[in-house]
Amino acid sequence: MEHKSGFVNIIGHPNVGKSTLMNALVGEKLSIITSKAQTTRHRIMGIVNGDDFQIVYSDTPGIVKPHYKLHESMMKFVDSALEDADIFLLVTELKDAAFQDTLVQRLNQLNKPVIVVLNKVDLMEQTEVLQKLNQLKQQFPSAEIIPASALHNFNLNRIFDVLLEKLPASPPYYPKDELTDRSMRFFISEIIREKILLFYKQEIPYSVEVSVDEYKEKPGITHISATIYVARESQKAIILGHQGRSIKGLGMAARKDIEEFIEGRSFLELRVKVSKDWRDDPTQLKRFGYDL
Repeated sequence: MEHKSGFVNIIGHPNVGKSTLMNALVGEKLSIITSKAQTTRHRIMGIVNGDDFQIVYSDTPGIVKPHYKLHESMMKFVDSALEDADIFLLVTELKDAAFQDTLVQRLNQLNKPVIVVLNKVDLMEQTEVLQKLNQLKQQFPSAEIIPASALHNFNLNRIFDVLLEKLPASPPYYPKDELTDRSMRFFISEIIREKILLFYKQEIPYSVEVSVDEYKEKPGITHISATIYVARESQKAIILGHQGRSIKGLGMAARKDIEEFIEGRSFLELRVKVSKDWRDDPTQLKRFGYDL
């Protein structure tokens, strides 16, 4: 039987449910999911294997107008995804902003399969769904348009079947037992960052980066030490909270998810450091894994 493999790159604006869709398709929680925009900062790959296929899903940051060097790096992940994809999954929803003409034109001219997923249809009226589907068909005449709800697993089988049909013939790109191209440290830092997005409001989540300094597996327990970097002293005080209560609650919530992810007990130590203007500092950004 002919083996199929390919890179399926998931793109779209922030907050349209790209990460929820990727996690549902992969069957694992690999990408941060919160109600806040701009939660995905890196390009995260999730690998799904079958006897005669391998799908390498790639979740990219939401398309934003850059205000910092951090944003410029995030958009580089999007550009690289546009270049190396075999298939595009373009995710949108009813209230999503219009796609820029340049993106529409580029996708229509790339001569690669495009699947447009109209996500969150469970929140839409039937007339709204039909209207939006017609609009998308006009924008992407050669694309497959699929209404779906990643949160409720609606039409995910159809998305998968269409992907499988459009995958090119190729041997697998990664070993068949691999789930992702990212390290355990990366996912630990993402879990901690997700909790910060959920626990803190306003500018705090967007001013924060997390670095895992130590990850040591010991008999019966994994020791993890991580640093939360903020841009200002006032933000450090907010993260810590009165008498350290906030960071204690954050650590407990993060440890619960970490233990679920690593399937074992963990000891988590968190510290907070101020790194002024890290979002515009090339040296710091490079250390955090951003490509400049």
